[in-house]
Amino acid sequence: MRILIMGGTRFIGVYLTKILVEQGHEVILFNRGNQPAPVEGVKQIKGDRLDPIQLKEKLSGETFDAVYDNNGRQLKDTQPLAEIFQNRVQHFIYVSSAGVYKPSEEMPHREGDPVDPNSRHKGKYETETYLAQTGLPWTSVRPTYIYGPHNYNPLEAWFFHRLVRGRAIPIPGDGNHITQLGHVADLARAMAAILGNQKAIGQIYNISGDRYVTFDGLARLCGAAIGKSRDEVQLVHYNPKQFSFGKRKAFPMRVQHFFADVSKAMVELNWQPQFDLLSGLKDSFLHDYLPSGGDRAEVDFSLDEEILQGKI
Repeated sequence: MRILIMGGTRFIGVYLTKILVEQGHEVILFNRGNQPAPVEGVKQIKGDRLDPIQLKEKLSGETFDAVYDNNGRQLKDTQPLAEIFQNRVQHFIYVSSAGVYKPSEEMPHREGDPVDPNSRHKGKYETETYLAQTGLPWTSVRPTYIYGPHNYNPLEAWFFHRLVRGRAIPIPGDGNHITQLGHVADLARAMAAILGNQKAIGQIYNISGDRYVTFDGLARLCGAAIGKSRDEVQLVHYNPKQFSFGKRKAFPMRVQHFFADVSKAMVELNWQPQFDLLSGLKDSFLHDYLPSGGDRAEVDFSLDEEILQGKI
């Protein structure tokens, strides 16, 4: 197939491009051209996806069998792209987010659960709703927290920064909030498995790891990934309501239970995660955090200090 990937040079797109090329597909990337293609010989079309005029000028004359929209955040980002390829592609695959779900006392989140109209990801759900009305052969994926080498969201690195420096890890609440992470390579494999799968047309899939973890458990697994024993990981619990952080972010995850059922994807896509959380965190630490100098970087721990001082 001839496949268009929006983005393709950062994180998800890097993994997806490599997989699709290995499978024998012709892959073309659309991005600003600020970074090289992750695979030698892959063509890049340079442009700004947020400019509908540029999109039309640069893509209307192109023919693709499938489109992966990895970085559309709002409906206005994806609608021009969908209009260009209406009736012109076999599959339009969109990366949404499990963040669209409304917080619930009944967990895990499943694909038909109510969405939160006030979510910061509501633009993702609006895009899914739009795609369902277009007649395009679309599929959407809803990852939870994505981690792994080249993650530009400081998630696992937040824990590594503190652990390698022997610092205490401030955990909001009692540490028993349950969350879920999925390795970026597993997400890319699921996205590749969607391609050409007729069962996936018009469907939404939660994609993540197949197990859940508490905040305390995540901190300890990050410690184990870098070779620290359970006793060497110092956790400090605090009540975030006792602090005035404003817009500053004291913890890299939402302070609530947040995890989703991935069984639908496992059955219909014949997919399953290859990374358990410990092996995935080791992968991120050894193949990204250390090589990129994360252990030597200057890190602002001022919020940590506020929390730790407040606990004295």
